[in-house]
Order: sequence, then C-alpha cells, then structure tokens
Amino acid sequence: MSDHPQSRAILPEGWPQPRGYANGMVAEGRVLVTGGLVGWNAEGVFAPGFIGQLRQTFLNVRAVVEAGGGRVEDIVRMTWYVTDIAAYRASLGAMGPIYREVFGRHFPAMAVVAVTALVEPEALLEIEATAVVGG
Repeated sequence: MSDHPQSRAILPEGWPQPRGYANGMVAEGRVLVTGGLVGWNAEGVFAPGFIGQLRQTFLNVRAVVEAGGGRVEDIVRMTWYVTDIAAYRASLGAMGPIYREVFGRHFPAMAVVAVTALVEPEALLEIEATAVVGG
C-alpha cells in the first residue's frame, strides 16, 4: 500500500491483502475533496472509449489534487461511478498499467458503483477523490 508518512492503509488482522485498493486509510492533514471528475480534457472534449476516459479521468483527479497542494500519495479515497459495469470488468487488465502510470503504486480506499447515467451524456465514468494534504 502506501508508505507516505501522513497516511497508511488499514488491514484488519486475518484479512487477505487487497489488490489495487485499501480497505481503509488513516491520515493527518487538511482535507481536499474533488468534485465528480469525468474523462474530458481542458477543452471539454471526451477521450474515446472507456479506457481513454479512464486515463483522462485519472489525469484530471491528479491535476485537481496537485492544484490543491497535494500529491497522489495524499489521496485516501476514490469513489468511481461507471455507466457500464461490464465494460469496467472487461477493462480490468488494461486498467492496472494506466493506474500505475498516473498514481504509481499508491492504492487508497476505493469503491466502484454502477449507475444508469451521469450528468454529462458522453461520460462513461466519474470519479470523486478525497485527499489529506500536509499532515
């Protein structure tokens, strides 16, 4: 999980080590909360396909956290909203390298929620993140 000094992953005794996320996080510092971020660029143009939007959404999460004075290692929670859970599951193999490209090997607490639609009609996923900065 994370070796960032202000945060650490929680693993209850006897639980198996999660892969790609943490069951919980403990952190000290200022709370930075993102809005729901989608897979479009600064011009409002969506990346093509689920994986394209996923990568752009990751980049957007990182950009907001960094603009708030944080680092990706400060992220303690992410909630993903996806409109097509089958596309999410089919993309699991491709997600890992993209995730590590943007966030490294920092895996906060995460939840993935299937939804019927998002406010932006072209959006295939939306991610909210919480970071704890400067503990």
